[in-house]
Amino acid sequence: MTVGLGSPRAPAKIKPSKEEFAPLINAMSPMELISKSIPAHIKRENIVKQAKWTLAVMASLMPAEMVRDLHFALDGQAIVFAGVLSLVTGFAFGLFPALHSTRPNLVSALRDNSGKASGTRAAARFRASLVTAQIALSMALLISAGLFIKSLRNVSRVDLGIKVENVSTFSISPSRNGYVPARSAAFFSRAQDELAAIPGVTGVSEALVPLLAGDNWGNDVSVEGFKKGPDTDANSRFNEVGPNYFHVVGMPMLSGRDFTASDVVGSPKVAVVNEAFAKKFNLGRDAVGKRMSMGGDTLDMEIVGLVKDAKYSDVKLPVPPVFFVPARQDSTLGSINYYVRSAGDPEQALRAIPSVIRKLDANLPVEGLKTLSQQVKENVFLDRMIGTLSTAFALLATVLAAVGLYGVLAYSVAQRTREIGVRMALGASRRTVMLMVLRQVGIMTLIGAVIGIAGAIGLSRGAQSLLFGLQGFDLTVMVLATVALSLVALAAGYVPALRASRTDPMQALRYE
Repeated sequence: MTVGLGSPRAPAKIKPSKEEFAPLINAMSPMELISKSIPAHIKRENIVKQAKWTLAVMASLMPAEMVRDLHFALDGQAIVFAGVLSLVTGFAFGLFPALHSTRPNLVSALRDNSGKASGTRAAARFRASLVTAQIALSMALLISAGLFIKSLRNVSRVDLGIKVENVSTFSISPSRNGYVPARSAAFFSRAQDELAAIPGVTGVSEALVPLLAGDNWGNDVSVEGFKKGPDTDANSRFNEVGPNYFHVVGMPMLSGRDFTASDVVGSPKVAVVNEAFAKKFNLGRDAVGKRMSMGGDTLDMEIVGLVKDAKYSDVKLPVPPVFFVPARQDSTLGSINYYVRSAGDPEQALRAIPSVIRKLDANLPVEGLKTLSQQVKENVFLDRMIGTLSTAFALLATVLAAVGLYGVLAYSVAQRTREIGVRMALGASRRTVMLMVLRQVGIMTLIGAVIGIAGAIGLSRGAQSLLFGLQGFDLTVMVLATVALSLVALAAGYVPALRASRTDPMQALRYE
């Protein structure tokens, strides 16, 4: 028996057949197939977490109702589409250098003594063109992001005409639970008393039309002293509100009085108008005491108050003419929106409101419970979402442009090693060599910036309706974007330029 030296032979690996793999592959979902194809050193759990985090950020920018309708969750088909698109993109952009390497320019290769076909001028121009295009895209996105951010800042500085701090809002609809109007009116009154008893609450009122929720209710009116003709615009927005409404929402009363608990069905009809209403119907500051009506010519309603202008349905729209009437003079109400003002943080009221309504009717849902500040944010959610996404895309494009610029310059320096060595051997200083590389950075950045600025102007004109307080061209934004991109390009090109300036001429002349 012969004993061999060394380690024992490892057992042979058995290669499964395609038929043995088929059941396993068919049992996997599309998401699992792509997940299995990811290299082992990349944690699949982190990719899933990042995808979920991105979806959560996007969902946080939208109203809760829209989030429920759009269903923000990972989808297998979307993941497969993204995976296939990534593979096709990588293959397409890798195909050009692969094909180019099969057709080398022998004259240039022998002259350069490098044998590297990718070192030809055509390939260099192609790489520079791609980086210049990246810089142009980055510039366009940076300017667009700056415009949207400035627009969002303008929106945040709009004077709403109301005090949204420490106010909670929600709605209830007893009519959906079979309440008749008389029973609904009694329920509204009881709910207001119970809500006012919550610790820390300083005021409660209600309104038919919710504030800054995109709802617009209007009606033609007749006003004392205002002559109407066939083509006269006599339309005005309106709202039905409860007692003490203007005090609760922080809408200053300029003259006259607020509605009271005595303004109910059967009492004299009264109204409160805003400044825009008084201006449109030529009432001036003497609106209190004048008479008006809704639609008909019989002026059966007395104006008892004049309030300061406040936003009605949209933060960005001008304040329309609005008249308010007492909600308790409407005997047909089946739903209402409540406003609850707290002395401090409204969180306590937000927690207590559902239990208060549940105590009155356990089957009546509380809808749209939120702070008034949150309602304002939801009103401009599109501005916030576009501003956030455009900024993210601009930063990503800038990073990619910096990486591409660094790669092109580093490769260019490597290809020109012998040339740089000859220049330095003939007396070129390190500063001259560094400036030679940085000049290439400047040319690509300048060309890309000009193209990007032109593209940004076109984009901003197309998105003019989404910009608030801007005309689609802002010199400050353009200058800041140009400076930012120039600094990024300089930083990306500095390392290859520094490496080129430190080239040893003797080694460079022997470089193959």
